[in-house]
Amino acid sequence: MRSVHALIFDFDGLIVDTEWPAYVTAAEECAAHGVELTLTAWQGRIGRGDNEPWTALLDGIVDRSQHASIDERRRIRKDVLTDAQPVLPGVAELLEQAAGLGLATAVASSSSLDWVARHLARVGLGDRFQAVRTRDDVVRAKPWPDLFLAAAEALGVDPARSIALEDSVHGVTAAKKAGMFCVAVPNRITAGGDFGAADLVLGSLADLDLAMVLST
Repeated sequence: MRSVHALIFDFDGLIVDTEWPAYVTAAEECAAHGVELTLTAWQGRIGRGDNEPWTALLDGIVDRSQHASIDERRRIRKDVLTDAQPVLPGVAELLEQAAGLGLATAVASSSSLDWVARHLARVGLGDRFQAVRTRDDVVRAKPWPDLFLAAAEALGVDPARSIALEDSVHGVTAAKKAGMFCVAVPNRITAGGDFGAADLVLGSLADLDLAMVLST
């Protein structure tokens, strides 16, 4: 039987689908300026904390003095779409299972604390995690392991006794570098990536049989 003390969740695309609005709104702005932003090109950004501003895609097309206003217009549209996104299937149920089994829970996200905390509160999960660690807490975000290690440290658990839940290839890389068992749940943005490094790949967190994982 696997000895597990904690579940450590990614946020974007795993707890709430914030990633589709992010892509759609960036693609809309790019298209308005004659630039095609393919899903394949956008996928390389998912799960990383060191991306250059998306407006760099418009370099040579739009004067940089206009980037801030373009980014603000896109942010407003993105926030509207994101605020309509519910908790993804299986998240609440998995948190209930974890609580019943005495497992600690944390979030490890390459986004900012303001972003993560706002949306956790919006969907009613603000008090369901014992720790939240974001890019604000580490020098290097994913695909480096620092965020997962920081989350485990905050919970007081051994990373090797933790299960990481991820939706991106970069997130899986970070989790495995941290020495964690990793469950990957690709979404409509990240599907098609190479999730071969994950220990388990599922279509939804609702498909995760936690008891089975713990018993193996």
